[in-house]
Amino acid sequence: MSVERTLVLCKPDAVQRGLVGKIVARLEQKGLKLVGLKLAMLPETLAKEHYREHRSKSYFDELIAYIISSPVIVVAVEGEHAVEVVRALMGATNPQKAAPGTIRGDFGLDLTMNLVHGSDSLGSAERELGIFFAPSELYAYPLTLERWT
Repeated sequence: MSVERTLVLCKPDAVQRGLVGKIVARLEQKGLKLVGLKLAMLPETLAKEHYREHRSKSYFDELIAYIISSPVIVVAVEGEHAVEVVRALMGATNPQKAAPGTIRGDFGLDLTMNLVHGSDSLGSAERELGIFFAPSELYAYPLTLERWT
């Protein structure tokens, strides 16, 4: 059993379009456990730290302007192979190429405004969870449904 924790951001367009509940519901319906959840207005410095691997990309400034433009919902989830499971639930980065049934395939409109971010590896998940959550903000608790999923 490979229980992992990973980060999910419901980006500004998800908040503005009223899709946060649907996105969080998909995570829960898949069997992932919420272990941290908060609304945040990201400061530019935190956004730049989070997206540091994109610093040299031509779209970096646009990405930062977008992610700090409105509140985001920051979610920590836990479950077996959580990183891989979340990535599959989100769908391809480009919503036009994302499969129907995925979050981006069903609701996404734009490559930059693509509703969600999910950590791309276990190492990234650990780094990103540390950026957005203090250890005291992440909770370990049993779910009765865990034996069913």
